[in-house]
Amino acid sequence: MSKDRPTLGVDGTVLPTLPPMRDARVWARLVRVMFYTPGFLALLLLKVGEPTGFGVSVELFMLASATAIVGGLFIGSQSDAAGADHASRIGTCSGALVLEFLAVVPLLCAVPSLFHELANSELLHAAAPGAVPVALGASQFIPAAAILPFMLYQLAGFGTLHCVVPNRVNWLINLCILALIVGANTANRHADFRAEKACVGLLVVGLVVLVFYAVLKLKRLQTLYDTHLPSKPPKHPEVAG
Repeated sequence: MSKDRPTLGVDGTVLPTLPPMRDARVWARLVRVMFYTPGFLALLLLKVGEPTGFGVSVELFMLASATAIVGGLFIGSQSDAAGADHASRIGTCSGALVLEFLAVVPLLCAVPSLFHELANSELLHAAAPGAVPVALGASQFIPAAAILPFMLYQLAGFGTLHCVVPNRVNWLINLCILALIVGANTANRHADFRAEKACVGLLVVGLVVLVFYAVLKLKRLQTLYDTHLPSKPPKHPEVAG
């Protein structure tokens, strides 16, 4: 059974609430998935190379794939052994922030427009003589539903960001992410690629700033926690003679 973390420091300082300990092995496996899957999709789209709307999708997939490596570097720095510094104690949580916002969000943003382009590409779907085109209708929005479990993950307290920012700010950030993803995909469906790039650019810049702030804030919280953490009593106290 895990022990509760102390809430008061040696001098009565209220210790900050840190993210719960996470299994680095699980996140390391996610790094492999997030590296290979978007990377493969990007290479596939580059080989096809016809639809205009693939441009932003390729860039988002490459961002997700490359960022997974950076997330792996953070996760690999995790250490709770003797001599571990403040940064190494939050390696997994920092890597989780990188993966959540700079790998998963770009992937979720690119998938709906990717499906729309693949479904409507004249190069990939050459019409047979006498064939009647069939509109996909509302089923085109099925891939976009993947954003909803991610929002639940973030807003229900499973994510890492809620330990860094207040609850209202967490809601605001995630609703802005949702609005920009919806805006980018709406612009893609209307072939307004300038507006799509503007939404995606704003999304990526905002996510980069968010990850920088969150990782540095986590390190400050961990430093404060370690500085004021009460010392542990010896496991085998000496018996007075």
